[in-house]
Amino acid sequence: MNQPLSYVNPQAKVAKNVVIEPFVTIDKNVEIGEGTWIGPNVTIMEGARIGKNCKIFPGAVISAVPQDLKFNGEETIAVIGDNTTIREFVTINRGTKANMETIVGSNCLLMAYVHVAHDCIIGNNCILGNATTLAGHIVIDDWAILGGMTAIHQFVNIGSHTMTSGGSLVRKDVPPFTKCAREPLSYVGINSIGLRRRGFTAEKIKEIQDIYRIVFLKGLNTSQAVDMIEAEMAATPERDEILSFIGRSSRGIMKGYSRVS
Repeated sequence: MNQPLSYVNPQAKVAKNVVIEPFVTIDKNVEIGEGTWIGPNVTIMEGARIGKNCKIFPGAVISAVPQDLKFNGEETIAVIGDNTTIREFVTINRGTKANMETIVGSNCLLMAYVHVAHDCIIGNNCILGNATTLAGHIVIDDWAILGGMTAIHQFVNIGSHTMTSGGSLVRKDVPPFTKCAREPLSYVGINSIGLRRRGFTAEKIKEIQDIYRIVFLKGLNTSQAVDMIEAEMAATPERDEILSFIGRSSRGIMKGYSRVS
């Protein structure tokens, strides 16, 4: 349903049952899937690829050019998966020639005032709290939850099933299954409640806890911890996911637990 007070470029590919509220602008080279609702005053710029059954609330700006002085007008895109909700005044920039695309997965919730910069990749089932800010080239794996006003440095990776506290400054990579808080950002345990909700058994949660006791609580450096885990812990998908994440970390992982006096 196209409101007469909205502008939809004739070259945009918009499914027939997309609802477009008043004062929406949809540019050329845009694709929007079935069942999506576009709220009032939304701006969808060139290069947007929006999936099915999404909800985009007033004031959001999707696929604006990157805030990167190296950007030279290359044809890049911003992709949003199915069933994702984009709340008020969220901004999602399209990619640069580095990756050519910015991606937000399916079944995500981006709360009000979230900013997703160029070339970020956000997995499925992620929640980004109000005013969370992502610099460029960040990777967030599936089922991550970022507390409100989290700020993330460029090129950081955040693992699956993680949770950051509100107001976190994330300068280092956050390994999967963990919770983090404090300043500087530190390990404060595994995300046991989230894991239970998603069907992880008590035995599997204990295994993950045992791995992170070695990583963060024994006073070892990262290489020593990895060697101990490989020697003492049986190979499982979760163990191997943790070791793979640590092994490919270019910025290094966050600090271990330290008692605050």
